[in-house]
Amino acid sequence: MTNNLNSFCDDLYVDMCVNTELELPAQRDTILTFFERIQKQYPAMGNFYRRQESEYCLEENQNSGRYRWVTLETDRLASGAVNPSDLEQAYELHRFVLDLAPYMLGLSPLDIGSLDLIFAMEFDCPVSHDEVISELVLGSSPFGCFCDLPQAKTVGFSPAIVVALTEDFHTQARISIESKTSIYDPRKQKNDSEEAIGLSLTIRQYPHGSEKFLPLDSFAVQCRLAEELLNEKVLPSLVRPLSNLIAQKRLS
Repeated sequence: MTNNLNSFCDDLYVDMCVNTELELPAQRDTILTFFERIQKQYPAMGNFYRRQESEYCLEENQNSGRYRWVTLETDRLASGAVNPSDLEQAYELHRFVLDLAPYMLGLSPLDIGSLDLIFAMEFDCPVSHDEVISELVLGSSPFGCFCDLPQAKTVGFSPAIVVALTEDFHTQARISIESKTSIYDPRKQKNDSEEAIGLSLTIRQYPHGSEKFLPLDSFAVQCRLAEELLNEKVLPSLVRPLSNLIAQKRLS
């Protein structure tokens, strides 16, 4: 089912991020050689630019709405696939970047602070994001009673939860729903911006101090955990109900 995530949302992002303890290389030759190797593997990734002083990006053309990217920052290496045709297409890029990093960037397992796998979905929503999210999540909960107050309207609500998946807390899952409706304009009934409700699942792995951290092995486990949570929890409990609720709001 996870291979059909695109059918449940308007945009899907499958990203990987390595957070480092030390600064990554900033030499011109190292940076260019690294991105040239990526381009050799993925010839369509031909758009190279610097976003900030120490942030470099290589990506495919975005016009089709389906593209891949890789960024190198001071203490962060990340890659992503936007609206991939299937999950393996995204995983393939992430594995390639993880495989290159030790040899071309000198990334040591000792240097890795955490490894993230992120599934992010966006849902176009023509009405107040906060009201939709509160209706989806709060229901008859203790907080939900505040929505029953006369003329009450939710103007700020972006819930998130972090769950430890192992007894040692080294593997964690973060699930969040983000509203993009401005809290400073509570009278605004229509969301006329191009922003969308964001829903994300992040599986984060922290290295064990007593064990050598193997990024590719960890990434494989994180992919399995993410897909299990998506299929068993996120899709039936959040994604489908959110999609149905937005559809109802469009008709009302």
